[in-house]
Amino acid sequence: MKTLLIRNARLVNEGHITEADLLVRSGRIDKIAPSIDAAADQEVDANGQWLLPGMIDDQVHFREPGLMHKGCIATESAAAVAGGITSFMDMPNTRPPTLDLQALAGKKAIAARDARANYAFHFGVSNGNIDTVAALDPREVAGVKVFMGASTGDMLVDDPATLERLFATVPTILLAHCEHTPRIRHKESLWRKRLGSKVPMAAHPHIRDAEACWLSSSMAVDLARRHGTRLHVLHITTARELELFEDKPLAEKRITAEVCIHHLMFDSRDYPRLGSLLKCNPAVKSPEDRTALRAALRGNRIDVIGTDHAPHTLEEKSGDYFSAPAGLPLVQHALPALMELVHDGVIDLPTLVAKTSHRVADLFGIVDRGYLREGAWADLVLVGPRSPNAAEDPVLARCGWSPFAGYRFRSRVNTTIVSGQIAWHDGALRPDCRGQPLTFER
Repeated sequence: MKTLLIRNARLVNEGHITEADLLVRSGRIDKIAPSIDAAADQEVDANGQWLLPGMIDDQVHFREPGLMHKGCIATESAAAVAGGITSFMDMPNTRPPTLDLQALAGKKAIAARDARANYAFHFGVSNGNIDTVAALDPREVAGVKVFMGASTGDMLVDDPATLERLFATVPTILLAHCEHTPRIRHKESLWRKRLGSKVPMAAHPHIRDAEACWLSSSMAVDLARRHGTRLHVLHITTARELELFEDKPLAEKRITAEVCIHHLMFDSRDYPRLGSLLKCNPAVKSPEDRTALRAALRGNRIDVIGTDHAPHTLEEKSGDYFSAPAGLPLVQHALPALMELVHDGVIDLPTLVAKTSHRVADLFGIVDRGYLREGAWADLVLVGPRSPNAAEDPVLARCGWSPFAGYRFRSRVNTTIVSGQIAWHDGALRPDCRGQPLTFER
């Protein structure tokens, strides 16, 4: 690998912002110092830009195999590096779903060939594969994902005995999507009786409401406490759910929580403008919920920020309320969107870095990533101000659209470096960059 020297950067790392140079050798951070007098194969003058550890996204749906008309590992990881994401963990609800070791190996082989960012995969749970889950090597998967609420296909686990056994025997971190299916189906039936197929998209947070989230997430937390499970509850959307999580350091917790970008950036007032483009599960909810989620970022109830990137084609999204699928493409605008929270004073930049990089690495036990440290892998992002005259970036995700279309972010990802390789620079992809498999210390 070529050596790379980044000069005149403002490093954001472990709670501090410092001016320094950074030297990359053999894919890793070789030296950090106020000034580095060394020759390198490549040099980048940061000119005062922020240098961050790359975002580690704990929840994406890159759609491969089986759903590649929506996206694939090659296209979606390209969008990810453009958005400052250097590592991703892909979810198991593909076709076929990742419910056995053969499916897991197949996805790893695709990523080794095509991923532009570092990669790992979550393993899925069904009512019929608990023996396989219990026998997993924790180092071979990012985590185990359970849909405890409404989902599709074979991945909804709704049998109480199966859930008890899962929480008692899962050998690694358990990630839970929490929505209460019976309540959702009841609410759907009420709206359908009133309006038939004319149910508006604005009804989504009333159908998949706060109570549906609470019923499921509180059950998951109760199961985890009884069984001592290492539980990570995904995409928290309501103020009430925050009560389930302790406001203390990550190292002192066995139950953690994630919030996603769209639940921080949008609220129910955006449905009339975005319609089905904002439809996601769990739903974007009230302004009060969004305010509570943002405030929780300043403490320790919310541990990490993810995207839940879930692309669908515009044709698919053009259906009515019941037929339009749920999910948004979000990776390409991940860091620029989150930087808006910094510009608006919601959180400071070191806190953002902690919740997108440091704590993700710590929570999942990822080896040598998530920090700007000598010896660590060089997963780096240079973020600077966006020119007021900059043209809007083309959407790199295969679906071709973004909920942020027309939004003028105040920051821009100028350079993304993955395992020491420049993956994105000055608005262009570097086609030869390939990510590496994440490794876990468990």
